[in-house]
Amino acid sequence: MTSRERVLAAINHREPDRVAIDLGSSLVTGIMVTAYDKLRRALGMNDRPITVRDIFQMLAEVEPQVRDRLGVDVVGLFPLYGFFGIPNRDWKPWQTFDGVDVLVPGQFNYRVNEGGDLLISPGGDTSRESSGRMPRDGYYFDVISRQEPIDWDHLDPDEFAEQFGPLSDEELEHYRRTSEDLYRNTDCAIVGGLFPGGLGDFATVPASELDHPKGVRNIDDWIVAHLTHPQYIKRIFERQCAQGLENLELYRQAVGDRIVGVFISGTDFGTQQGEFMSPSIYRELYKPFHARLNKWVHEHTSWKTIFHCCGSIYNLIPDFIEAGVDVLNPVQCSAANMEPDRLKSEFGDDLVFWGGGVDTQRTLPFGTPEEVKREVADRIRIFAPGGGYVFNPIHNVQAKTPVENLLAMFAATREHGRYPVG
Repeated sequence: MTSRERVLAAINHREPDRVAIDLGSSLVTGIMVTAYDKLRRALGMNDRPITVRDIFQMLAEVEPQVRDRLGVDVVGLFPLYGFFGIPNRDWKPWQTFDGVDVLVPGQFNYRVNEGGDLLISPGGDTSRESSGRMPRDGYYFDVISRQEPIDWDHLDPDEFAEQFGPLSDEELEHYRRTSEDLYRNTDCAIVGGLFPGGLGDFATVPASELDHPKGVRNIDDWIVAHLTHPQYIKRIFERQCAQGLENLELYRQAVGDRIVGVFISGTDFGTQQGEFMSPSIYRELYKPFHARLNKWVHEHTSWKTIFHCCGSIYNLIPDFIEAGVDVLNPVQCSAANMEPDRLKSEFGDDLVFWGGGVDTQRTLPFGTPEEVKREVADRIRIFAPGGGYVFNPIHNVQAKTPVENLLAMFAATREHGRYPVG
């Protein structure tokens, strides 16, 4: 099979020739530049700077040569504008704190404070108030909350309007041109990173791309507002969903059937031990909008809808399925009630599991290569039968992950990923 055929089979619950593999196709299935630099050196490919696909998390662009060597089957259709409102173009050289040579967007500019931290501002304009900070000797940026004083008795959901707008002609041309290039010049499955239903996503609530974000922007206040001001939250989501539906139609016109799926949401609803909110709150505030977005995709395209949601979310998964979710990522098996055999047996007929391949909190960064191989083999044995599985580590590969463990992970996918598995 080609990579595209392999992924299409997997996401349609059919067994391909081998387990499909993803690395780097999205903001939540990637690898940080430090880890990627080590991996590329181990493969004998360290001949040029690494392009930073996402400056917020310092994720690497996984190159075609690396995809080919590792058997990666998926490539991402990334947005033109990233976090902090900085366009991904006009690349220039830069070096990370730990000495990795990279290429960053031309508008990636920053100030350095007295402690040596890097401070970044909306649009990369250093004359504006900082909205992100990379600690000295750190690996990625933290969003700075800039919540202004709030009158809790007079909250105005229209204050979020500036954050949700239609896709521009420039963005649509980028999606059209890039998707055509990837479709013609690779045999990889293409996934779209639009995230039109990222309602209440903790990464976007602080609005790092805006100068003066209005309304509730601190994450703790935002969570509390679900209980104290639910109508405020709902009206924000109504606006965001309406714009998301409009953008999905524009996106469809730009990319057609060249993509196999689109990330609808990146909102995290789980902690390590349980859900952030009760299923009843999810059903009231989120589910109707997720259902509306998923329904539109299913009625107007051939795409699958992909939901990224970290943590222990076992009690919400039935609602995700009812809302029309096709694919679940990152499948955090290390969280409570998220045992892989339980997930596969209870939800495997309805959901594609995209991730769950190895624990990125413990096993991959701190285990031995043999422990990595055993866990990968076990996850493939559980998730792969009957299709409905794309291998990926649980969320992004972090900076200090030993390269020996990365090589062991891919060796195990080759050894155990051929169908029939078990």
